[in-house]
Amino acid sequence: MAGRSRLSVGLVHDYLLVMRGAERSFAAIADCWPSAKIYTLLYDEAGTHKRFAARNVKISYLRRLPLHQQNFRRALPLYPRAIERLPIDRHDVVVSSSSAFAHGVKLAPETVHVCYCHSPFRYAWHERSRALSELPAPLRPMLLRSLQRIRGWDVQAAQAVTHYVANSAVTRLRIQEFYARDATVIHPPVDVDRFSIGRPADYALMVTEIVRHKRVDVALEAARRARQPIKVVGTGPDLVALRAQFGDSAQFLGRVSDAELTRLHREARVFLMANVEEFGIAAVEAQAAGRPVVAAAAGGALETVVPGETGVLVPEDDVDAMAEALRYTDFDRFNPETVRRNAERFSTQAFQSRLRAEVDRLTGHAVLEPEPALARAA
Repeated sequence: MAGRSRLSVGLVHDYLLVMRGAERSFAAIADCWPSAKIYTLLYDEAGTHKRFAARNVKISYLRRLPLHQQNFRRALPLYPRAIERLPIDRHDVVVSSSSAFAHGVKLAPETVHVCYCHSPFRYAWHERSRALSELPAPLRPMLLRSLQRIRGWDVQAAQAVTHYVANSAVTRLRIQEFYARDATVIHPPVDVDRFSIGRPADYALMVTEIVRHKRVDVALEAARRARQPIKVVGTGPDLVALRAQFGDSAQFLGRVSDAELTRLHREARVFLMANVEEFGIAAVEAQAAGRPVVAAAAGGALETVVPGETGVLVPEDDVDAMAEALRYTDFDRFNPETVRRNAERFSTQAFQSRLRAEVDRLTGHAVLEPEPALARAA
């Protein structure tokens, strides 16, 4: 049985510029160790809704550059060196939250480094073609060379991590394939307490970034064929084109408040997820509101949707199959209480309990933070 030790804990996240899935997961991680210092490449206090305003946040030297959410990808070649030079104090344990560079922090050999991996860096690995497609053709060779260098750095950085924790089975497989490392799976936190069961209306709902790889067009075409009204929450570079193509059958709401999103989930007839997600937090949020899901039968949906009980799984990129599911499924037969209970498996409390237990197991201690006075002195 692990002993009880007061250990110094440090926390690292790629960049804290907005509050999306990875950042919300990191916020739950940060709440596990409320006195721990936070380290990141870039930080926007307003963009993260002041969620970390009371914390001691250390930022890389890139803070001097005019980088923000809209343009930070332009600096990709700079991030490996910047993450290695983060001014990290000596800690007994460092927990990094990484979908790109955070796992590459340089630490003392005796430091236990646990990486919660949302995904190996997509642009360098399984979404490289997407990254190239977003640039004009003349610039693609330069980006390709940069991504190739990042790949080499990424593999080397992965070998220094003590232990990986993956957010899903898909991510675990990618860690094995790209890094030749194994990982424990702990699903990310979902704030299920935000949602409640209500009386559904007659619209389908999507909550997504409106970009090509999210396959929003597949869901919209399926809904149009099924004559199913659909509302889309989110923005992105494909919004204008999709609004022009589907404006007669879909309603595009842009970004909405948390309160409005809660209402939309509660009143939706069904939630749609057409792309392959590592996990798919929005689909679990829909289930927390008691609403069934129609999703591509791949990725995180295989772990979060129970066919016949909480939703319907259809072949990936199959418009006809999704349209048939929308047209012929009796969504009223799904028991909202059963659907919600499935979502409760992924609550924030469950996530935090599992993560703390895993860190305790790896260190051989029940990891406690230093007493407040000692923390201030550090």
